[in-house]
Amino acid sequence: MPDVDLPQRLGGEALGTAMLLATVVGSGIMAENLAGGNVAIALLGNTIPTGAILIVLILVFGPVSGAHFNPAVTLAFALRRELPPWTASCYVLAQIAGAILGVVVAHLMFELDWLQASARSRTGASQWFAEGVATFGLVMAILGTLRWGTRVVAVSVGLYITAAYWFTASTSFANPAVTIGRAFTDTFSGIQPAHAPAFIAAQFAGAVTAVLVMRWLLGRAGARV
Repeated sequence: MPDVDLPQRLGGEALGTAMLLATVVGSGIMAENLAGGNVAIALLGNTIPTGAILIVLILVFGPVSGAHFNPAVTLAFALRRELPPWTASCYVLAQIAGAILGVVVAHLMFELDWLQASARSRTGASQWFAEGVATFGLVMAILGTLRWGTRVVAVSVGLYITAAYWFTASTSFANPAVTIGRAFTDTFSGIQPAHAPAFIAAQFAGAVTAVLVMRWLLGRAGARV
């Protein structure tokens, strides 16, 4: 991305993450309102928009910032020495700010309080492990398809998250910025703030593991370190 300066890249990360959270939280609110108490239908209504928006956002912002929208993904690229530590730190701050902004946008669209402390319990060893698995798979999907270009990465990520919503016990947050944002919504997609740190630790662990495994599997094609 030689023709894009750092402020533009940070703007892309912040705006993209905001749109992602507006979709995750907004679709969760809409799905729960329309599902009539059927949690499976509500989850499906939350899943499809999330997978779809990821494809769009990666196609739009991939040429601008790389379309991480995720501190775990940013960490993966920093470990591969494709992103300097200072830039990676700025990316993470932009992503977190964008996530909180996206939650506010979703709440305003549905006439809710701007920010709320979530009361939804999401904790336990199985859910922490699930978050590690979910993030491992996400980073694996990205690193495994990078050589085929942004379009393939976009579809791969969108499809992976759509699947991971359903095969993980945690419904696949797989993103520390998303986790922080979802701690500020007491709606269908929320997580208690006290439960967020364990999710975030598991997500980073999954990302680091994926970098190591994919470097081993892909050799020079998958390594920059």
